[in-house]
Amino acid sequence: MTQPLDSAVSKASWRILPLLFLLYIVAYLDRINVSFAALTMNGDLGLDQTAYGLGAGIFFLGYVIFEIPSNLFLERIGPRRWIARIMVSWGLVTMALAYATGPVSFTALRFLLGVAEAGFFPGMILYLTYWFPQARRARAVALFMTATPIAGLIGSPVSGWIMQMHGALDHTGWQWLFLLEGVPAVILGIVVFLCLPDGPDKASWLTREERDVLRGTLAMESSGVAARHHSKLRDGLTSPRVWLLGFVYFCSVLAMYGLVMWLPQIVAGVTGGGTLSVGFYVMIAYFFAAVGMVVIGTSSDHMGERRWHVAGSMGLCMAGMLVLSLSSGLFGILAGASIAAMGIWGVLGPFWGLATGYLTGTAAAAGIALINSLGNVGGFLGPYLMGWVKTHTGGYSEAFLYIAVVIVAGCLPVIFMSGIRSNRN
Repeated sequence: MTQPLDSAVSKASWRILPLLFLLYIVAYLDRINVSFAALTMNGDLGLDQTAYGLGAGIFFLGYVIFEIPSNLFLERIGPRRWIARIMVSWGLVTMALAYATGPVSFTALRFLLGVAEAGFFPGMILYLTYWFPQARRARAVALFMTATPIAGLIGSPVSGWIMQMHGALDHTGWQWLFLLEGVPAVILGIVVFLCLPDGPDKASWLTREERDVLRGTLAMESSGVAARHHSKLRDGLTSPRVWLLGFVYFCSVLAMYGLVMWLPQIVAGVTGGGTLSVGFYVMIAYFFAAVGMVVIGTSSDHMGERRWHVAGSMGLCMAGMLVLSLSSGLFGILAGASIAAMGIWGVLGPFWGLATGYLTGTAAAAGIALINSLGNVGGFLGPYLMGWVKTHTGGYSEAFLYIAVVIVAGCLPVIFMSGIRSNRN
């Protein structure tokens, strides 16, 4: 049985993960391109630091409000149609951002972008549980989510280059950024509708034996999880452990977006360089994020351990935030950002391996969405906190200290939560 299972998982890795990886690159670019647009957009639209932080973060409020319903729709009508709908709608809203005229329209469109994208990430996590047994899941999640640092790695210099198109066809650089980075989402939404199988039963590239063995393995795991833990909708929404995991993820996401939504402006303030050079500096932190994510996710699967990989990664993030709080030069800022990024992205693989090993059935659809919703509240507060501190203190040091404290608070439930164990199979 092992050989057909290995073959099925290998095929899924090559057939499914590259497409999901590409989708998430586009999703992450459309989520964070505002951090580069802000280099010139803030002045054009009359945004102060607090207003920018509010607009950058309010995306996550729209995302949170509609996330659980979106994931339940995905489970009901299938990933292919629902993910396609999500991608086309967020691509159109991203392009509409090019025509924001002031703080109100900018904030409203960022909120609508969150509404449009709601359910994409938890839907992807749920979709991976259709293909990968628990013992292979942290690595699969880590490889899929490596798209976020890769998006930053590639997108930072590309965004800087697009910003140099200022004046072409009477559009500013930041307008071109939103227009050109919104189109791929629409195109890929069509590709998803035409090509993405809803699950192993719809995958023509699996043999009957591979399909049966994979389906049987996942069903057996699902039955085991249902017997030990939760499988019903109410369970996924009311479980104290789901809420605790949501708090852990809230702390991690607050740190992630507190850093990435402001890093280009921080680097530009230190170097005084143009958008292209800022893009190349920022990509250094994303490179270390990608390394940390793959190494830590692979180690978590290899050792069959989740909890201490999550806690250790959060400790690394805290150390990076402390370095950032003490640094004023370019080297210190990039070193702190790189250390923090390794920790932030290193959390993701083992964390989602831990969370998805605890839920199944409708509880998984609701619980994963709830955890991600709670996390994305941190996506709102992180950028807003940075902007508020910058407005009132003139710098970012205190904000990074606050984030370090939040990370410590998020690490404690992982260490002490009763019943959290390794997911070794």
